[in-house]
Amino acid sequence: MLKKIGGVLALVALCALSLFLLNCGSSSSRPSGLLYVLTQGSNGLGNNVSSFAINFYTGNLTLINSNATTCPTAATVTNTNPCGLPVDILLSPSDSQAFVLDQGVPCVVQSGQCGSSPNGVAPSIYPYTVNSDGSLSSPGTAVNWTCIGPTGTACSSSNAYPDTASTMVRDAAGQFLFVIDEGVFPSPTTCPLVGRGVSSAGDATNFVGCPSISVFAMTNNSTALTLVSQSATYQSPFFLSKVPSALSPLTFTAPGASASQELLFVTNNYDLCTIACLPQSAPQDNTVSVYNVSSSGVLTEQAYSPYTVPAADPVSVLAVNTFLPQQTQGGIFVYVGQGGGVGQIYPFQLCVLQNAGCTAADVNNNLMVPLTTCPSQSCNIPPSAVGSDPVAMLVDPTNNFLYVLSEGSNQVAGFKIATTGGTLGKLAPPSQPTGSEPVSMSLYPSLNNSGQFLYVSNSSSDNITGFTLGTTDGSMGNAITVIAPASPSGLAAN
Repeated sequence: MLKKIGGVLALVALCALSLFLLNCGSSSSRPSGLLYVLTQGSNGLGNNVSSFAINFYTGNLTLINSNATTCPTAATVTNTNPCGLPVDILLSPSDSQAFVLDQGVPCVVQSGQCGSSPNGVAPSIYPYTVNSDGSLSSPGTAVNWTCIGPTGTACSSSNAYPDTASTMVRDAAGQFLFVIDEGVFPSPTTCPLVGRGVSSAGDATNFVGCPSISVFAMTNNSTALTLVSQSATYQSPFFLSKVPSALSPLTFTAPGASASQELLFVTNNYDLCTIACLPQSAPQDNTVSVYNVSSSGVLTEQAYSPYTVPAADPVSVLAVNTFLPQQTQGGIFVYVGQGGGVGQIYPFQLCVLQNAGCTAADVNNNLMVPLTTCPSQSCNIPPSAVGSDPVAMLVDPTNNFLYVLSEGSNQVAGFKIATTGGTLGKLAPPSQPTGSEPVSMSLYPSLNNSGQFLYVSNSSSDNITGFTLGTTDGSMGNAITVIAPASPSGLAAN
């Protein structure tokens, strides 16, 4: 009898301990959920990564630590940004590594100065290992890419040139990591008329400081990043004739196809080329470029790219695949956020199936077309209002719900994606307020259908806003606000 009572008591104690760990969102080894928050500090001092434990029942956050620096060189009053401000963070597919993008300190050619130092600071990515308690290790060796030399030449901070990195993203499988650089200001007049890698000594001289896309091959369960040269003869990023603002990779297998393909969608909001370099042609400022990504990570611009879009000064883009496995119902939809004027999201569709709006040739070329209610251009579906400056978009794990973060309106808007048509229907409520100047958001997916959470970093109010997301209707509710170190920027959750 005593043994039975003892066994019951032990079971009760075990259950109580389990509930405690679940409710606290942590265990002796690692929290159940983690949110990493980049912070830029006050006046550039105090750049670091803060780790928060996520309570997966309520979404509440508990600070684990904020000891991970984003730059090995300590900031000082006279040199507040030795590595440039940290602007983006992402995790490996296994969630065991983290990568932080420092934007660098670009050379301002017009003033004859280069940021806070005579030579400026090249952008960099610092890799981290996730510790057992969810905190991050000290930053590993910096990864640089803005240097040009013969294939096989190592790129480091000593031979990389100043630039301005703005964002990075990896594909879903964690095969490639993509970074866009805005280049120096004012832009060189020798940038390529059509995007390409460096293929000659002349290119190596002419393309320095031009906008670019860099591709890195990732290795499973490793912090290693290997730059994919976009040229057979020179270690090289993919240099552009336009200033990129956002990018979105998508790997998919079209219905009926035997092989998958990866495309990279890039918004451009400034064309370096003028009428002087393209006689009788006006600059194409507001465009979306589409690139094929080879199995080795080499970029090739698709036919008909770049596409002129009605979204003035596009600042965000997201490609979404709503096809279910082995199904022909669905589509590849591309949403473009308008930065200029009133904030709106413009919907497009990729031709992957032949139908009334897409010919066989269109499908072969993956033509991107506006969503329409009929085959005529006059039937274009109007954009969806989201608030000023929609700087970020993401979808839930089911690809059914789209969330748009509007920095100028201090809000998040939510939409239901029509699976077959790609049109956007407002959620109820259609939007929720955030803190001041929200700049990034991240989604923590549902665990055992207990709920999923959306987090927003608010750069001016120094806090994080969190929402519970309905797993069936996508609705945003139960808002929380958590104080964060000064000037939070990029977010990553797992």
